[in-house]
Parts: sequence; C-alpha cells; structure tokens
Amino acid sequence: MRAMVLETPGPIETGDRLVLRELPVPEPGHGQLLIRVTANGVCRTDLHVVEGELGEPKLPLIPGHQIVGVVERTGGGVEAFAVGDRVGVPWLGSTCGHCRFCAAGAENLCDDARFTGYQLDGGYAEYAVAEARFAFSLPGEYGDVEVAPLLCAGLIGYRALRMTGLHGLGAPPRLGIYGFGAAAHIVTQVAIGRGAEVFAFTRGVEGQAFARELGAVWAGGGSDEPPTELDAAIIFAPAGELVPAALRAVRKGGTVVTGGIHMSDIPAFPYELLWGERVLRSVANLTREDGEQFLELAPSVPVKVETTAYPLDQANRALADLKSGKLRGAAVLTVQSG
Repeated sequence: MRAMVLETPGPIETGDRLVLRELPVPEPGHGQLLIRVTANGVCRTDLHVVEGELGEPKLPLIPGHQIVGVVERTGGGVEAFAVGDRVGVPWLGSTCGHCRFCAAGAENLCDDARFTGYQLDGGYAEYAVAEARFAFSLPGEYGDVEVAPLLCAGLIGYRALRMTGLHGLGAPPRLGIYGFGAAAHIVTQVAIGRGAEVFAFTRGVEGQAFARELGAVWAGGGSDEPPTELDAAIIFAPAGELVPAALRAVRKGGTVVTGGIHMSDIPAFPYELLWGERVLRSVANLTREDGEQFLELAPSVPVKVETTAYPLDQANRALADLKSGKLRGAAVLTVQSG
C-alpha cells in the first residue's frame, strides 16, 4: 500500500517531512478493523506531530486521525461492524478501560491512552488498522471528504463548546472564537444553532469574511476588543498570548476554553484578568460519548463542512497550506475511491 510516512520531524517549510512509501497492508488483530481508507482530514495536531512539537511519536509514523473508510476485514471478536461498513476513526485510539479516569467516564484523560496518527499508525495511507471499539458509524448525510473533519475538528469543537457552558447572564449568550480554522467553522454553526451570538477573532480579512458568512455577528483580529462583553470564549489558535486577551474579553463568571493539544507559552498576566470567578480550562482529547453525540447532532444543525481536497501524495502541501493560513475550512486527503 502507499503511505505518507514521517521519519524525521521538523519544520514543514524546510522540506518534505512526509515521504511516500510502499508498505505491506497491515493485518487486523483481535478486536480490530482493517479499513480501506477513502479520505483523511488534515488536522493542526498532525502539523504539531510532523514538526516535532509533540514529543515521542512512534517513528517511523503514518500520521492522520480523521480517518474515513470501508471495513475490508475484521479481526476476531468484532461484532459492532461488518465488512463493507463505512466507519470513521478519531484521535483517541485506545484506552486501558479500568483506571479511575476510564471508570469515571473520563477516558480522554486515561494515562495509558494511545492516539491515532501519533502512537498508532493513522490514515495518511491506503489502509489502516483501528480498534473497533473506538471507531464510529458515520452519518449518511455526508460524503467521505466532508465527514472527515467532523472526526476531530468537529469533535474537539463540540467538546470545547460544551465546556463553555454557554450560560450567559442574558439571552442570547455571546461566544468568542479565537482562530477561525477547521474546528471554528464547524463549532460556529453549532453555537449559532443553539442560539448563541458568535464573535470571531482571526487574522486576515478573508478569514473574517468567512466567519461573517457563517453567521458571526462580529469579526476582528486576535488582539482586537469585541464590541461587547463575552459570556465565554474558545481559543483554537495555538498562540498563548491569546489567553490574556480572551480573559480580558469575557465577563465575570465567564469561561475561556483552550481547544488545542499544543500552544505556545502563556505570558504572565495580572490576576485581575482571572479574578471575578472567570474560569480558564483546557480540553483534552475526546470521549466516545462525545463522538456519538456530535455525529448524531451534526446533520440536524445542519453542519456544512467546507473542505479543500488534496491527493494523498500532496500531504506535505496540505500541511504547509494549513500552517500558512491559506485554507478556508478544512483540508482533506483523498486516498481511494469509495
């Protein structure tokens, strides 16, 4: 099979970090699925892995954790899926199932969790193996390319939105979103569908115009002050300097959620920005419950996913375009015909 393989992490602009290789098709073990990959979303987390900002990946590694494909073969003990089923595979690839986090329904915090496209080979390839317990059935309303970003951008956005509480002092609640990429363009639609007003903070006039097209009531730069006090904010951009800006923008009792797995250092800020029972919290990974809830919710909003498609062998270009901010919506690798 063809696969784009990471052998030496480093800045994407210094060369093609992913190398096209011919590899054997993997064999599914007990409880696993062999998936013929048709599409794979390109996530900022992939970029962090490729550039070495997330330490200790499996090397060599096939990245990719927004996998869409068709079950080609099943290992022993698989009952939930059959050959021919269309499935999606997210970032969370496995957990121990018995630690205090798993027992409490917080499997996203499991110390022994393993992640697709990081410790486990992912979907930048023609075939992938995944644990059946951590795969999802996909809503039929979406094609392979458009459903792929829902598996991380959508899921993390949905979890981050839940963490805000969206309980404003008045109605409608006012939500700030910092960084307007794949996750933001999805969560904006969900938030508006739930009655919120969205205020978008993003670089460039094109990103701001895109946010307004999706229904944002205001759009400006990351350091701009919104025209009114916010009830909550989500930061998707991996820029630590946005944390004090977001805290400054939310009301007393408001919540700021950081939605990324990696962020530059947060600069020192005066305690008064946090005082007033403001809350600063992160979102880590996702749970299977998040995935089931969101994939049922998305078609009812309905969430419309804007994508730019790249062939598998152009994965380096997709990552470079993501880093430079050229993308509108989400990038997706097209791998094999469905």
